[in-house]
Amino acid sequence: MLDLHVELIIPVAVVFVLMVAFLNAKLYKPMIGFMDDRDETIKKDLEEANNATSNVSEIKKEAAQIVAQAKEKAMSMKQKSTEEAKTLAQSKIDGKNEELAEAYEAFRVQMEKERSDLKNALTSELPLFKEALKAKYSQI
Repeated sequence: MLDLHVELIIPVAVVFVLMVAFLNAKLYKPMIGFMDDRDETIKKDLEEANNATSNVSEIKKEAAQIVAQAKEKAMSMKQKSTEEAKTLAQSKIDGKNEELAEAYEAFRVQMEKERSDLKNALTSELPLFKEALKAKYSQI
């Protein structure tokens, strides 16, 4: 049935061992080395991506802080300018009020003078008015 030939088994075994050694040296070791290098490159790329992600989140936090500080500064500048404008407006209003008070006082003094002048003029002409009234009564 099946005949085993020892003289053929030995060379086939030797060829098999030599072929495994040759394939190991020329094919498997370079392929395993390439796969190890690829795994190492993938690990480095993942680490760099993680670092970049953490850097991005840190940069986003810094940007958010800068924006918050800018908003606070803008708010304080707005409040300061509003207060300055209110102070300026109030000083202008106070100045105008003083000016109007002075003008009113000058007007009041002049009216008082005109009143006294008119009173004096009417008092000095009172006898003429009395005579004119007597003349009118007498005509009636």
